Amino acid sequence: MACPRWRDAGMDGDVLITISGQDIQNVGLLHLKASRTKLAVRTKRYENKSMNANNQNSLEPIEKASVDELRALQLERLRWSLNHAYNNVPFYKSKFDAAQIHPNDLHSLSDLSKFPFTVKNDLRDNYPFGMFAIPQEQIVRIHASSGTTGKPTVVGYSQKDIDVWSTVMARSIRAAGGRYGDMCHVAFGYGLFTGGLGAHYGAEKLGCTVIPMSGGQTAKQVQLIIDFRPRIIMVTPSYCLSLADELERQGVSPEECSLEIGIFGAEPWTNEMRLQIESRLGIDAVDIYGLSEVMGPGVAQECVETKDGPTIWEDHFYPEIINPETGEVLPEGEEGELVFTSLTKEAFPIIRYRTRDLTQLLEGTARPMRRFKKITGRSDDMMIIRGVNVFPSQVEELILKENGLTPHYQIELTKQGNMDAMTVNVEASPLTASEDRANIAERVQASIKDHIGVTAPVVITDPETIPRSLGKAVRVLDKR
Repeated sequence: MACPRWRDAGMDGDVLITISGQDIQNVGLLHLKASRTKLAVRTKRYENKSMNANNQNSLEPIEKASVDELRALQLERLRWSLNHAYNNVPFYKSKFDAAQIHPNDLHSLSDLSKFPFTVKNDLRDNYPFGMFAIPQEQIVRIHASSGTTGKPTVVGYSQKDIDVWSTVMARSIRAAGGRYGDMCHVAFGYGLFTGGLGAHYGAEKLGCTVIPMSGGQTAKQVQLIIDFRPRIIMVTPSYCLSLADELERQGVSPEECSLEIGIFGAEPWTNEMRLQIESRLGIDAVDIYGLSEVMGPGVAQECVETKDGPTIWEDHFYPEIINPETGEVLPEGEEGELVFTSLTKEAFPIIRYRTRDLTQLLEGTARPMRRFKKITGRSDDMMIIRGVNVFPSQVEELILKENGLTPHYQIELTKQGNMDAMTVNVEASPLTASEDRANIAERVQASIKDHIGVTAPVVITDPETIPRSLGKAVRVLDKR
C-alpha cells in the first residue's frame, strides 16, 4: 500500500511529503503548514520524537471508541454525577426537589432535559463554597473568576479533578499537534484565572517543556520566543496579535520564528482572525475551549488535522444545545446556547450549566466525540442597536476582509438623543496610504449596513492607537 501524503501549502509554494503508516500510528495525523525550512526541521523532529515518546503521543482508547460505547459510558457517569450533586450539594437537592425530579429518574441521556438549569447567579448566590460537594480539607485548589460584574464565581478541585483536568489538557495539546518533548510557551494568565495553570499542568502531563511566562511584558515574551525557540504557544488570540506586532518590529519573519502551533482560547475569535495569525506567524492556529465553572480550558479542543470546530471531550463533559429563550433542547445542527453537565467532577459538580455561548452541535469528525461550530459570540455580549442584534465578531469578520486594516479595533456605544449609536474605531495598516482611508471606511460602513443591518460610522485611526490587551481583548466601550 502506498504511503499517504499530505500537501503542505507553505509560503514558498506547495511541498509534498510522505509519511509512513508507522509514523501515523506513533505520531497521529499531522497538518503541516509552514515554509520549506520549517517543514524540514519539523519532519525530522517528529521522526526523533516518535522513537522516544513511549505512549504519550498515542490516542487514548476512549478517543477511538464507538459512539455506542461512548454513550454507555456517559449514561453511567451521568447517573453518578447527578446523585453526587444531589446528595452532597444542598443547592442541587433543593433545586431538584422543587422540580420534582430525582437522579433515579434518569433512564436515558435524553432524560437530562427534565433536570433544571444552573446559571452563573446560582454560583454567586452560593458564594464562596456553597457549591462544593466534598469537605474543604479535600479541596486541593481553588480558582475564581475576576468578579468584575459582581461576586466572583468560585470553583474547587479535588486531587482527582486536577488529574482529570491535566489529562484532558494533555489530550487537547496533542490534538492540536503538540508532542512529547515539545517546548510550550504559556502566555495565558496565571493565578485565580484557570488558563495559565490549566495549560501548564496539561503540557507537563504530555511531556512538554513548559515556559510559564503568563501575560504581559510583550517585549520580554518575544525575546524568550526568539531565544528559547518554543514550538507551541498558548495564549489569547488578541494578545497573540500584539506578539506578532512585536516580532515584526524586531524583524523576525515567519520562517525564522520557531512557533509552529498556536492554541488560542479565553475569548471568541473568527476564522478571519485565524487566517491573519497563521499568515503572520506561519503556524497552525487552533481553538481551545473551556470555562472555569465547567473545569477550565480543555473542555473541548479543535483537532489540527480538521480545524472544523472544537471536539468536546465527552467522556467528561456532556453537551446540549438549547433555545436560549425557551430552554428547549435543540437537535444537532441547530444553533442555540451551549449547555454542559460534568460527568466526573468530585469537588464542584455542575449540572446543565448555561454557558451563554452560541453555537451548533455537530457530529464528530477527527474523533467519535461531537464537536461544535466555532464560537464567535455569546448571548451576553450581544449589542442591540436600534432593534438589531449585533455581535462584535460580526464586525471583526468584516474588518478583516479589508487588506488595509489591522485586527485591532474597538466598538464605541453612545447615545444620540434617545437612540443608541455605534461607532467602529479600527487601526489602519502601516502600509495604508492616508488618502485611501476614507474609501476603506466607506466600504466597511457599507458592509456593516449590508450584512448586519445597522448604520455605524467607521473611524480609521493611525497604527498603534487602539489599546492592546494583555489578556482578553476589550472590544466594546459602552459610553451610554
